[in-house]
Amino acid sequence: QVQLVESGGGLVQAGGSLRLSCAASGNIVSINLMGWYRQAPGKRRELVATITRGDSTDYADSVKGRFTISGDNAKKEVYLQMNSLKPEDTAVYYCHLNKFVYGMLRDYWGPGTQVTVSS
Repeated sequence: QVQLVESGGGLVQAGGSLRLSCAASGNIVSINLMGWYRQAPGKRRELVATITRGDSTDYADSVKGRFTISGDNAKKEVYLQMNSLKPEDTAVYYCHLNKFVYGMLRDYWGPGTQVTVSS
């Protein structure tokens, strides 16, 4: 099994910054990628950013230039630095891990951390 624990959420004013962290534990071999998703009230969960084992990154258009994803392979942690936050960034942010299990990709999710940006 894989366990993911997020931290770093909170309340911040528009224009401010937050840094989210996610620690992975358990059977964390054969990781394909890790990343962050978010879900605002009444909306579908959406991709925010991902990072592969080779440190290739991908971002949603809405966060490009403002958010930065990074990872620490030794600690099995992934981070999301969020700058220039906007009220529309308000959501529950979920850590995501994708790994091979018996040759097939499987997804794992953290419980989520709330990010609230006030105007």
